[in-house]
Amino acid sequence: MQHTGSFKPRGAFSRMLAASLPAAGVIAASGGNHGAAVAYAARALGATAEIFVPTTAPAAKVARIAGYGARVVQVGASYNEAMLASQARAAETGALEVHAYDHPDVLAGQGTVGREFEQDAPELTHVLVATGGGGLIGGIAAWYASRAMVVSVEPEGCPTLHDALAAGHPVAAPVGGVAADSLGARQVGAAMFPVAQAYVRHAILVSDMAILAAQHLLWDRLRILVEPGGATAFAALTSGAFVPPPGARLGVVLCGANTDPGKMENP
Repeated sequence: MQHTGSFKPRGAFSRMLAASLPAAGVIAASGGNHGAAVAYAARALGATAEIFVPTTAPAAKVARIAGYGARVVQVGASYNEAMLASQARAAETGALEVHAYDHPDVLAGQGTVGREFEQDAPELTHVLVATGGGGLIGGIAAWYASRAMVVSVEPEGCPTLHDALAAGHPVAAPVGGVAADSLGARQVGAAMFPVAQAYVRHAILVSDMAILAAQHLLWDRLRILVEPGGATAFAALTSGAFVPPPGARLGVVLCGANTDPGKMENP
């Protein structure tokens, strides 16, 4: 229900408003949602945008990015490959890089989700958040600190924070599964990791089948359309991977809706 169909414009605007925008505009790499957000923010601020996305990015997301006026470059089979290409291009042009998650201004922007959750529901004891590169959960955890228990939920095929917390530092993790286009970062950001160590209480993994079942349940019961990544946090509840303690008051972030409803996979 946010502009561009995800929380991502918060971080994009925060990064761009805190910087001096060069004549070369802005550049970003994205699995789709961040690219749309950067394109949207750039258009609002009168800047040009160039967005690098992997060749595996869903057509609906690529079309949305282009629809906001950005130049879209599809390269590589993963977000990491697209990011390397975008960094090389930024070095050539002098464009401002707007990282999808690993920048303090981006974290601050995404953290406004937590701020609004607390304003709307100060009684929450737990907040469940899907994790990819960690920008959203890093910002939310930094906002709540210890006032609520922040719970990370990741697909089994993209266990970036789960593996990093187990190792004690960010590590390369597998990237695969139904939510890889939005949660498929190779590893969590360095900026968010100390926050996660301090304030993220659980790092839960859920199966692709659980994610798809949660996606369908949200549509069938509530008529809320989300992409698989957007259903991932909710899947922790519907699958039983997270069992709230007695008396818990839960908040669940549905973090993205950029999907083609005609291509929803069956669980």
